[in-house]
Amino acid sequence: MEAMWSIVQRDLSLAARRRSDLLTLLFFFLVVSSLFPLGVGADPQLLNKIAPGVIWVCALLATMLGLQRLFAPDLADGSLEQMALVPAPLVGLVTGKILAHWVLCGLPLVVMAPLMGLLFGLPTHALWMLAWSLLLGTPVLSCIGSIGAALTLGVRQGGAMLSLLVLPLLIPVLIFGSGAVIAQLSGLEADGYISLLAALLLLSLTFAPWATAAALKIALE
Repeated sequence: MEAMWSIVQRDLSLAARRRSDLLTLLFFFLVVSSLFPLGVGADPQLLNKIAPGVIWVCALLATMLGLQRLFAPDLADGSLEQMALVPAPLVGLVTGKILAHWVLCGLPLVVMAPLMGLLFGLPTHALWMLAWSLLLGTPVLSCIGSIGAALTLGVRQGGAMLSLLVLPLLIPVLIFGSGAVIAQLSGLEADGYISLLAALLLLSLTFAPWATAAALKIALE
């Protein structure tokens, strides 16, 4: 646990020195989300109908931008090899990096998504469901994305390969997350979607760090 938190503090400190990366991610999310109301018009019913899917897709793509730098800088400066050699288990260090990635990429999206929902005219109860679904779903994006980031580490055109590997695995998260908001808008129960998101979160937290650590060991060899 001590090694994991030290990695979290290290990554957060490094991110504070490179604020442009975080600002680029947030700017991407804001701009892409705001383009849809301009493109489809100001029909409130249409905006309400497309809002959950649009915001979730933008959050997914914004998270993908942050995944490309999850392990690559550490590999470039030799930090990744040092992490593999320390006495602490590599799984704990990987868990720390995943947690730091979520704090930097996922948590800001959870905070900003309701603001974008207001742009689409979502009611208050749908905004709360949107934030709740993203709070459960964005850690899954970070966990599953970390596996793809480790598998494509050091590979030429790794960004394109990362998208091909990870995006199909993230489709269930997208479906359940947007489905919860759509159900809330329709007056239906969203508990089933939330339960499925929680189950995906537990599964990803259990298996993703181990799979990512194994992929990193292969990449370092």
